[in-house]
Parts: sequence; structure tokens; C-alpha cells
Amino acid sequence: MIRSLLSVRSLVGLAAFTFTMAFADVASAQGVGGGSTLINLTPYIGIALTVIGSAFGISRLAAAAYESMARQPEVSGSIQTAMIIAAALIEGFTFYALFLCTPK
Repeated sequence: MIRSLLSVRSLVGLAAFTFTMAFADVASAQGVGGGSTLINLTPYIGIALTVIGSAFGISRLAAAAYESMARQPEVSGSIQTAMIIAAALIEGFTFYALFLCTPK
């Protein structure tokens, strides 16, 4: 499991580096960025981290809520209400972070 995860991380990092280097000359040839040879990928990396983090958080929240509802079905209504409120707060924070990360 660890080896496959490390290989996927390595491939994603290599792909991002290759993409950046492949299109850096195109950006500088068009005069974008004042002659800079690199593309600014910072907003897109921020967006990716925001989406991954919020998806992970909501999935953990839902898994814990479903497990607790299965253990105590009599309080499933209050657990479901708390889960929906927490998911809405996570999504609100996600939209705010995406708004801050969008390129201008």
C-alpha cells in the first residue's frame, strides 16, 4: 500500500513538474508575466488542496455519523442534523477558500 501511494505521489509530482517546464516557454514567448519563464500555478495548487481537504473532511464526517447512527438508531435524528450542519460549515469554508484561491 505504501509503495503504491509513493509511486502515485511521485508520478503526480513528476507530471506537474513536466507540465510546468513544458509550457513555461510558451508563457514567456507570449510576453505573459513580464518575461518570466515559469507559470504561476499557486492558485491552482491552492484550489486542489482545498477541494481534497474538504472532500476528506466531509467523508470522515459522514463515516463517523453513519457509524454512530448504526450503533444508536434511537438518536439518529439528532446525529443527522449535526452532520448536515457540520457539512454545511465545511462547504461554506471550502467556497470561501476557493474564492480566495481563484486567479485574478
